[in-house]
Amino acid sequence: MSTSIKKMLSFTMAVVLTTGSAIAQEHSLDDYIRQALLSNESVKQKQFQLEKAVYGLKEAKSLFLPTVSLQANYTRAEGGRMIDFPIGDLLNPVYSTLNQLTASQSFPMVQNASIQLNPDNFYDAKFRTVLPLINAEIWYNKEIKKQVVSQQQAAINVYKRQLVKDVKEAYFRYYQASNEVEIYTNALKLVNENIRVNESLYKNGIRNSTALTRAQAEKQKIDAALTNANSNKSNARMYFNFLLNQPFDTEVLIDTNAVAEMNEPILKQDAVVDKREELYQLSVAKDIYTLSRNLQQSHLIPKLNTFLDLGSQGFNWKVDDKSKYYMWGINLQWDLFASNQYRYKAKQATAELKSIEVQEQQTKKALEMQLQNAYNSFNAAFASCRSAQNQLTLSEKYYKDQMKMYKEGQLTYIELLDAQNQLISSQLQLSVAIANTRIAAAEIERCSASYSI
Repeated sequence: MSTSIKKMLSFTMAVVLTTGSAIAQEHSLDDYIRQALLSNESVKQKQFQLEKAVYGLKEAKSLFLPTVSLQANYTRAEGGRMIDFPIGDLLNPVYSTLNQLTASQSFPMVQNASIQLNPDNFYDAKFRTVLPLINAEIWYNKEIKKQVVSQQQAAINVYKRQLVKDVKEAYFRYYQASNEVEIYTNALKLVNENIRVNESLYKNGIRNSTALTRAQAEKQKIDAALTNANSNKSNARMYFNFLLNQPFDTEVLIDTNAVAEMNEPILKQDAVVDKREELYQLSVAKDIYTLSRNLQQSHLIPKLNTFLDLGSQGFNWKVDDKSKYYMWGINLQWDLFASNQYRYKAKQATAELKSIEVQEQQTKKALEMQLQNAYNSFNAAFASCRSAQNQLTLSEKYYKDQMKMYKEGQLTYIELLDAQNQLISSQLQLSVAIANTRIAAAEIERCSASYSI
């Protein structure tokens, strides 16, 4: 930092800030930023979205594991298809011959049977275990869910970086608003002193009432400006506390040393935006659409599952060694023709992929332009800050000279008032210039994604 800038900042702190004011108490801006990142409601909401994406990935991974289900059914039936079984026609001639040979009726005649196909009073209960052996859709689904998690994490980081920038801007706006209150408070003291002096001069017949009336009118103007400044300070404090998710009336402590320690950044010819999460999001989106295209093409790979049934079946709820059973098997599904459905879906994913590639190139150029604009804005703000310091130095000297001449009776009050207003305006301009320079530096930090989150 150059010597002139150091003098500018140290002088401004002495002129603008009152020794005992709350704004002079030190508090770390980084502490506020950490608090905002932990407690901001929008960050919490996006964290829930990330949590949802993580659970989606776990769900996709669970599809590779076996599933066990209990399946049971019970049927009651009457009527329907029947099977005629001529058991009587087959056995009765034999039984008749045996009765004749034995001269007895030991072999009674048998009626033909009619068997119902629908099982009546029949149950089948089993545990079925299914395990996928080959299933490309499951694998691609898992990979897509993994990319969604990465994309959601990047979205959170995008918001966090913007939140850091917003917190810094609100912090410096509150600094500016507090300075404005201090400046008008000090100006009011000067006006009250002028009123006292002019009243004394008027009573002693040295001056007429014009200067006193003008001083009283100036007091009304300063009072109104001070009221507006206090309102701006209150609004700035509320917005800052809103970002930190804390009560609106919480006192905001400014670390004046942190505001003063402002080093001019090293400006580069080429704007580097490779760390921006927006570009990473688009890169992940390309991976997702590539996987989606491959997913649609994976229908050419057959699906192979294995299953195992352990259960019992029988009539009248009878359970014994004969009713118990197991069944193991392999299931193959190979979609050979689907009227080009998968082909068209793959082409849709390819079109989306090309669109994302174009969007990525356009976004990168826009981000580079944004960063370069941030550099230019900082240079302009820094130059304005230097100019405001020089103006304040001249205004202070001019006011002191005019006050001395006024006390000696060589100057009208209107001329002194002009010097006073010029001093107040210079103090306000410097306060605004310092805040704008710090905000411009925060914008560079945001555009280059250089803040560690």
